[in-house]
Amino acid sequence: MDKSSQFNCITIEPGYTKKQYWKDIYLYRDLFFFLAWRDILVRYKQTSIGVIWALLQPLFTVTIFTFVFSKIANLPSGDTPYCIIVLCGLLPWQFFANGFSESSNSLITNANLITKVYFPRIIIPLSSIFVFFVDFLIATSILFGLMLFYHITPNLNILFFPLFLFMLFIFTASAGLLIGSLNVKFRDFRYIIPFITQLGLYVSPVGYSTLAIPDKWKILYYLNPMAGIIDGFRWAILGEISLYLPGVLCSIAIITLFFSFSLLYFRKVEKNFADII
Repeated sequence: MDKSSQFNCITIEPGYTKKQYWKDIYLYRDLFFFLAWRDILVRYKQTSIGVIWALLQPLFTVTIFTFVFSKIANLPSGDTPYCIIVLCGLLPWQFFANGFSESSNSLITNANLITKVYFPRIIIPLSSIFVFFVDFLIATSILFGLMLFYHITPNLNILFFPLFLFMLFIFTASAGLLIGSLNVKFRDFRYIIPFITQLGLYVSPVGYSTLAIPDKWKILYYLNPMAGIIDGFRWAILGEISLYLPGVLCSIAIITLFFSFSLLYFRKVEKNFADII
């Protein structure tokens, strides 16, 4: 028997990757989990206090935002404690900001892997986002602790929580795929990433509720998809917070279009990554 027949081999030929791409993503799922687990180990093993960082960062930020926006600016929050309003906005925002930053640079940092072996390149940015999902779960314990302290119990709205979490992941992946693929060819984009995350923190309802936005500006405000996502998080978790449905539907439409465009562009330029990088 021919020795080569004993192994499952992939033959790269014109048109192969286009026809087999989505199947290959499933076949290379072990690589996805390996890269994600590697990033998790690097993130937590090389810090002296490990996972506590995932708790300290949102805790300090919530304290500052609550003092500035509630005590100084005196922004409205309804009947819900302001610290919980902030935390419900901060958790999805930190997931997006960290996941976007890491995935946008992931193709550059894994250049040695891209140039040596074939696999669907989309695995790299998607796996780099996964580590911040772990951060998100850890930091959620603070939110549940505060809700328990203030005797806040979720209602049936919590059933929609996976929908808004899915929207968050898709939007983060869309931004990471687009900027990450542009960053391979135009390295100047690495300087744009911190600017986007810093600006987005203030134009998204992280430290304040959308109740502070005048009605005439709301649809325009929800052109920022994070506004709909954060509003959805607060509505699903707290229950008592009202949901501006036209704005959320606008955010869903923009995320869908953005993801489609980012995915198409990534697939278009992906074949050149090994030559350029």
